[in-house]
Amino acid sequence: MTNFRRLLEVLADGGVEFILIGGVAAAAYGAVRNTLDLDVVYRRTSANLDRLAAALAPLVPYPRGAPPGLPFVWDARTIQNGLNFTLATSLGDLDLLGEITAGGPYEQLIGKTVELEVFGRTYRCIELSELIRVKRAVGRPKDFEAIAELEKLLELAPRK
Repeated sequence: MTNFRRLLEVLADGGVEFILIGGVAAAAYGAVRNTLDLDVVYRRTSANLDRLAAALAPLVPYPRGAPPGLPFVWDARTIQNGLNFTLATSLGDLDLLGEITAGGPYEQLIGKTVELEVFGRTYRCIELSELIRVKRAVGRPKDFEAIAELEKLLELAPRK
């Protein structure tokens, strides 16, 4: 079971710049679907990669689904040489994304975010309309199942 609250706190307390997307972001808007992992888009600056590596190191991140014993070093160089990581950690599953389909990297998404309270703290989350758009673009069956609920939440949301 993923401890979403603690994973978010570890990232935030480590000074990591990230955007909350996926099921936890959907839940912040009122969606009731369960999710098994935390999905975030992280900023790929050198300083942020250092903070990200340091923040997650105590959680012993390891590629989810990889065979045990596979040589894997979690550090800023590994993150720099990769892009998207599906990780198992001591606090649960984390999808660490350098960019997302139809949304791009952090810098392209940041203007399409809002601050929302999640587990009693404020985090930068992808806007609901943008979450719907990227889920539609990804096109997985589970995303299409979620879109109807998200569209209803968007319809019911107060207009600004």
